[in-house]
Amino acid sequence: MKKKVFVFLPDGVGLRNFALSEFKKIGDSNNVDITYWNNTEFSLNEEFGFNELSIKSQKLHYLTPIYSRVRKRIELNSWERKFTDPVYSTYKFPLNFKGIKNVFKSVLVKLLIAIYSSPKGVERVRRKIKSLERKGDKYLYCKKQLETHKPDIVFCTNQRATQAISALLAAQDLNIPTVSFIYSWDNVPKAMKVVETDYYFVWSNHMKNELLYYYPYIKSDAVFVTGTPQFEPHYDKSLVLPKEDFFKTYNLDLNKKYICFSGDDYTTSPLDQYYLEDLAVAVRALNAEGANIGIIYRKCPVDFTDRYDKVLEENKDMIVSLAPLWNQTGDMWNQVIPSKEDFAMLVNVSHHCELVANVCSSTVFDFIIHEKPCLYFNYEQPQLKKGIRDIGQNYNYVHFRSMPSKDTVAWARSKEEVKTSVNELLEDKTKTVLNAKDWYTIIVGEHPTKASQKIWDAIEKLTN
Repeated sequence: MKKKVFVFLPDGVGLRNFALSEFKKIGDSNNVDITYWNNTEFSLNEEFGFNELSIKSQKLHYLTPIYSRVRKRIELNSWERKFTDPVYSTYKFPLNFKGIKNVFKSVLVKLLIAIYSSPKGVERVRRKIKSLERKGDKYLYCKKQLETHKPDIVFCTNQRATQAISALLAAQDLNIPTVSFIYSWDNVPKAMKVVETDYYFVWSNHMKNELLYYYPYIKSDAVFVTGTPQFEPHYDKSLVLPKEDFFKTYNLDLNKKYICFSGDDYTTSPLDQYYLEDLAVAVRALNAEGANIGIIYRKCPVDFTDRYDKVLEENKDMIVSLAPLWNQTGDMWNQVIPSKEDFAMLVNVSHHCELVANVCSSTVFDFIIHEKPCLYFNYEQPQLKKGIRDIGQNYNYVHFRSMPSKDTVAWARSKEEVKTSVNELLEDKTKTVLNAKDWYTIIVGEHPTKASQKIWDAIEKLTN
C-alpha cells in the first residue's frame, strides 16, 4: 500500500524547494501518495495539476504571535548570557510603539519577557503557545482534515511560520508523525524555530550540530541530515543555455564580461542601492582603463521598493536589470512565489557572469557551484544615520563564523577597494574559489545533488 504523505506548505517559502523542484517527481517514482496540504493562496492543482488539500482557516489565536515573539526574545537573551556573546541581541527586531495597538502589544511583550525570562520560563511559553492554538478554530479545522484523509506523516516545508503551529499540533494529537525542514542557513542561531515537530531535516552536519547546540531537548536521532533542494537546479546541465543564446535572450553584449549584483531585502541592507552605485562607479573606471565590463542587476525577489531606480536610470548604458521571475500574491515576503523559469534564469546568470557582488547574500553558494567568486561589500555608506541599520553587523552573525578563512570571499572594505577587488577577481578567480567550495560543503552538505532523494529516503524510514 502506498504511504500517504502530506507535504505541508504553511506559506509560500516552501514552494521553491518542494513544489517547483524535482522533489515531487522523485516522490512519485518512489510510489508515494503525495498531497500538498496547502495554506497558501497559490493553487498547485490549477497551476501544475498536483493533488492538494487547501486550508481555508487562517485564524491564529490573537495572542500566539505575541507569545511567539516573547519566546524568540527570551531564547536570544538566554543564549547571550549562556554563551557570553552579544551577537544574539542584534537578531532582535525593534518593538513598535507607533499607534495605540502597537504600544499595547509591545508593552505586553516586554511584560511577558520579564515574567518568563528563565529556562523554565521559556518552557512555559512553549506550552502556552500550544495551549492557545489548541483552542483555536484553525486547530479544529486542520484536525478534521487529518481525521478524514489519515496521512502517514506530515512534512512541514519550513520551521518558521506561526501559521504552521496549530496544524502540526493537530497531527501530533492524532499520533501522526511530524517533520520540519530547516529552511535557511542562518535560521537556527537567529531563534527562528517557531514550530516543534517530532523530527527535523537539516542541510548538513554543521546545521545538525547547531540545532542540538541551541535546543538540547531535541534528541540527536530525531535530526536527519538530508541537504537542501535549493541548489539542485544548478546541477541540471539542460538548464544551461549556450552563451550566445543567453546573451541574445536578455539583450546582453557578447563582447562584455558581466558582473552580477544581487540585491538584498530592505531589512538586511537598507542602503543597498548605494553599493550598486559604487560598483557602477568602479566598473566605469575600469572600462575607462580599457576593460569592457557590464553589470547584471538581479533584485531580491522580496524587495518591493523603488530605491534602485535612480541608479539604474543613471547607468542604463552599463547595467542590465534581470528581475527574478517570481509571482506576487500579496505584500508580505512569504507571499511572493517563485517559478520554474526563474530557476533557469538564476542558473544561467550564475554560469555566465564572471562573479557576484552583494551584501552578505547566500548567492555566494549559487555562484560557487559554477566556480565563480563572490565580492562582499563591508563598509558604511555616508547616508547612514540613526534609525538605519548598519550592514556591518551582518558579518558578525553566527552563520558567517562558518567561513573556513577570511579569503573565502573577496572583500571591499571601502568605496575605493571596490575597483581593486573587482579587478583582482577578474584577473585571478582561484584566490577565493577553493575556500568558497569548502564553505559550500560545510553549509550545504556532502551530497548537494541528492537532497530531494535523501529527504524521501528519510520520510520512507519514518513511515516504516
